Amino acid sequence: MSQSPVLRALRGATTADANTAAAIEAAVAELVQALVARNGLGAEQLVSVTFSVTGDLDACFPAAIARRQPGWGQVALLDCQQMAVVGDLPRCIRLLAHAWLPPQQAPLHPYLRAAAQLRPDRVDP
Repeated sequence: MSQSPVLRALRGATTADANTAAAIEAAVAELVQALVARNGLGAEQLVSVTFSVTGDLDACFPAAIARRQPGWGQVALLDCQQMAVVGDLPRCIRLLAHAWLPPQQAPLHPYLRAAAQLRPDRVDP
């Protein structure tokens, strides 16, 4: 008898090389792919993903990039501006995803590029 999946919150972050649509697209695609691969996620497991960006990124919407993922048509996606805090990591893209996971599966949170310094305890060895 299999156990019912549980709703888990997954975090992650990355940085864009520049405030351009191409740089943001590359960073978001890499972050989303890492989230999916590390957690073995299918699109049907994802409930929602909220992206926040620092104020220095305004060339495009991360959710619009994520929406291109196969099967993500039913995933609720949202963009927002990250709180402006002195000394924050520049050109940072963060995400908070809600997904159904097997109860025994520990969530893995991808922190990529310069964002790895935000949570060194969550970076893969």
